Amino acid sequence: MNPTDPNWHSAIEPPRAVADAADIDWDQTSDLVVVGWGAAGAAAALEAREHGLQVLALDRAKGGGATALSGGVVYAGGGTSTQKEVGEADTPQAMFDYLSLETQGVVSDATLMKFCEDSPGNIDWLKDHGVRFSGPVWKKKTSYPNVKYFLYHSDNSLLPRYRAVARPAARGHRGVIRKGRSAVNLGVSIIGPMTASALAKGVQLHTKTEVRQLVVDKEGRVIGVKALQLVAGSDEYRRHDRYLWLATLVGKVYPFFLPGGRFAKKLARRYSAKAAAIEADQRHVRFYRARRGVVLSAGGFIFNRKMVDYYCPKFRRGMPLGTPADDGGGIRLGESVGGRTDRMEHGTAWRFINPPLAWSQGIIVNAKGERYVNESCYGATIGDAMVEHNGGKGWLILDARLVWQAWRQSTPRQVLPFQWQLAALNMLFGKKKFSTIDDLAKHYGFDRDTLAATIDAYNRTSEGAQEDAFGKAPEDIPGLEAPFHVIDVSLDARLLPCTVLTMGGLVINEETGEVRRDDDSVISGLYAAGRTAVGIPSNLYMSGLSIADCIFSGRRAARHAAGVH
Repeated sequence: MNPTDPNWHSAIEPPRAVADAADIDWDQTSDLVVVGWGAAGAAAALEAREHGLQVLALDRAKGGGATALSGGVVYAGGGTSTQKEVGEADTPQAMFDYLSLETQGVVSDATLMKFCEDSPGNIDWLKDHGVRFSGPVWKKKTSYPNVKYFLYHSDNSLLPRYRAVARPAARGHRGVIRKGRSAVNLGVSIIGPMTASALAKGVQLHTKTEVRQLVVDKEGRVIGVKALQLVAGSDEYRRHDRYLWLATLVGKVYPFFLPGGRFAKKLARRYSAKAAAIEADQRHVRFYRARRGVVLSAGGFIFNRKMVDYYCPKFRRGMPLGTPADDGGGIRLGESVGGRTDRMEHGTAWRFINPPLAWSQGIIVNAKGERYVNESCYGATIGDAMVEHNGGKGWLILDARLVWQAWRQSTPRQVLPFQWQLAALNMLFGKKKFSTIDDLAKHYGFDRDTLAATIDAYNRTSEGAQEDAFGKAPEDIPGLEAPFHVIDVSLDARLLPCTVLTMGGLVINEETGEVRRDDDSVISGLYAAGRTAVGIPSNLYMSGLSIADCIFSGRRAARHAAGVH
């Protein structure tokens, strides 16, 4: 696609072609220009500085991106120093065997194996730049552990189907940070030290600087960028900062998914509009020269609703995860000079139902009343089955015993605030009770016989009469008895938000990180990393896999730009 296409849905402009670099009155020149300051951009900048390159990084916001807002998890294994410290045995081969089941060829086997082999070194590299990792290890299945634990199974590796193929190991490395019992914005444990290290090493970071255009020479090599910038320290910069802070604060004080949330959302949009007005009127044009190349690391496009509608409308009803800067600008920049994209229709939906553990011991059914997934799976696996194959619909069926257990497992002392609050909210106000299968089926429009057969099969599995069709462990199948309790866990569930983000992006040379054209040739001087590119998590997401891929792909691009092969 190119900027003249009616479905471009982006402010990114066609490239500016010049006969000679001297034709541009550059505001600043550097060896490497990094577009977007999350984990991928920071990794590229740090690696480039270590090889002697001058680095200029440009971020549309204030830096940190989706990395800062995340749970601060890096998926790493193969025998990391942290794993060894807590006695968690792992090898690159075991990690590769497991990830092969999840990635399904989205990258080559050679790239996946390198990712696994480099994993221990990447953890040590992050430690060298101030990121802290440690134990103790949480050994049970969970979507996110108690904040006292910093190493856990952030994937499906403990489930029987996966254990049969690959030896499991705890690979979810949480950055060590103390924020009470909060699980929000913990990604600063990763991006904070990386940023501090980068600045100390001479990386220049320009914030509130939005790249709108690539500059190419007569051979088609990318030699720089055009950006729109709010001057740091100016009154406009401070007012813009305040409006965005207020817009974010509204959502924190009163989450939009709560009853009446539309009024909070309207107020947040009002503040965002004020910030946008400053951007429209007060920004200055800047040109930045890149002698060795430009790295696009500006995230995905989940906050560009028109692009979502065009490419992956099935994810439209989920709750966007990331920042407003995830608008596809990095991807469109690559496309503007002929870059190829892939998997743009693919996203990830995180339907977490554990904790409480009892929820995952019930069953999830579709609009027909059929089960379609192992409910013990990682949330993105459940979400993938729900969105890609079942119209984004799902209803969780429990019985009185499981509801009672769920209440016991959802106390503030056992799980994190957002976990027990959502569980309590749904069990108090979202759950419906039915005395019979007939009543349940009639209320939701399920096929009565299909639902009855589904519950009967689950109960026979519980009694040991047959194996579970979805590979659920026997200890997680207690059976179900009337009366039945049902919670809507669909993509658009009113009281149980399902976060979504995009997984597609620019196609790159997996050895160098350079952006490819349709004919597989590479665009000289242009790299892509993180969620701006197709990478390790672009088939099925696991917690920490995106940040890990950001580190891997950012460092890869910088090494090639520095001439290190």
